[in-house]
Amino acid sequence: MSSRTVVVITGASSGIGRATALRFARQGASVVLASRRAEALAELASECEKLGGNALALRTDVTDQGQVESLARRTIDAFGRIDVWVNNASVSVFAPFLEMPIDDFRRVLDVNLMGYVYGAKAALTVMTKQGHGSLVNVASIVGEVPQPYTAPYGMAKAAVRALSVSLRSELALAKQKHISVSTVLPATIDTPFFRHAGNYTGREVVAMPPVYSPDLVAKTIVKVSRKPENEVIAGGPIAKALVAQHRKTPNAVEAQMAQQTDKTHLSPTKAARPTRGAVYSPSSTADATVTGGWNGREREGKRGILGTLLAAGVGVLLARRYLANEPGRGSHKR
Repeated sequence: MSSRTVVVITGASSGIGRATALRFARQGASVVLASRRAEALAELASECEKLGGNALALRTDVTDQGQVESLARRTIDAFGRIDVWVNNASVSVFAPFLEMPIDDFRRVLDVNLMGYVYGAKAALTVMTKQGHGSLVNVASIVGEVPQPYTAPYGMAKAAVRALSVSLRSELALAKQKHISVSTVLPATIDTPFFRHAGNYTGREVVAMPPVYSPDLVAKTIVKVSRKPENEVIAGGPIAKALVAQHRKTPNAVEAQMAQQTDKTHLSPTKAARPTRGAVYSPSSTADATVTGGWNGREREGKRGILGTLLAAGVGVLLARRYLANEPGRGSHKR
């Protein structure tokens, strides 16, 4: 049996999954890489091995429970155990709710929610027998503050957060003290994800600022796999302030999120034809990269204190606006 940490990662071929695989590989882990793109996985496996890790590439569609169960079995056959399982594979569709094809709506839920259910079931079946392990569910900040035009994505990510809570509760009742379930909520991340999305809005989908580096999320995933936290936001001070403020003044923050999505997540100048993106079929291997060209690392590095101050200022402004407009409170002097 290998003495290396054995890590399974779904959605490993690009973006957050790829960054996570590379980070675990640098630390000498055995990484099992799962996605729909066999060629991209083979290239990633070679890269991981050059960095000092072991790698096994297994083409997997997470909407097929049998394939996910096979992923777990083949990991056990190869390495004898599963120490970490990262549920990460996700897709999205942008469209007004009434115009979104119902099959696409269902497909997003199948990948982003049922894919996680199948992964959790496969992982925990192994982990409860071996008595240890870490399950990491990659959700989204949109699971806390949903946005317009991506209803199934936000629904699925909110449900993933609930799934994690339920699983932690059951493990606690079963006295499985050495099995953890953590949820990671990334903000907007510089990955090819937005180019892969289905889109029926008539406008090009772009990364909504502020944009952060995929390696920031990868670091967070590695950290919680070793020092578990129930839920952690992977993003800078603005993302964390947004979540905190949403819990205080939800109406104001949701109104702000709607405006920001409409103005900065969909291009105001570039039109786009209807597309299913990679919702049903994977994108090309050429786009199987960590970053998506949104300059996440550069833009992340320039925020610092300014971002903290801006986030605080926006929070106060939103709170005041909400209180001023709340029925029965607008005329009160303070």
